[in-house]
Amino acid sequence: MVEQYGVYWVELDPTRGGEMAKTRPCVVVTPSDLNMYLTIVVIAPITSTIRNYPYRVLCSVAGRDGEIATDQIRTVDKSRLKRKIGDLNFSEIKRLKEVFHQMFCE
Repeated sequence: MVEQYGVYWVELDPTRGGEMAKTRPCVVVTPSDLNMYLTIVVIAPITSTIRNYPYRVLCSVAGRDGEIATDQIRTVDKSRLKRKIGDLNFSEIKRLKEVFHQMFCE
């Protein structure tokens, strides 16, 4: 089952314009109980290029530092998810929730 806050390799191509491309780590942000029923998931790509943009969340997955690009969230079919890499830790999840609240609830 695809788990919320799990990090998976995701094939993002084909893309257009400024969308993040290639196969890269992504965080699944849809709730696990919803993921059981849908063929799609909402993901936030992770980049290893640290830019400290507002609303990006620092994280470490499989020993590599990166930023969760909350400005690049998108819906993808589960067939684009290739392999689970790991999970966000408690502080990363807390910060991601705070950023989403700032982005969508204020």
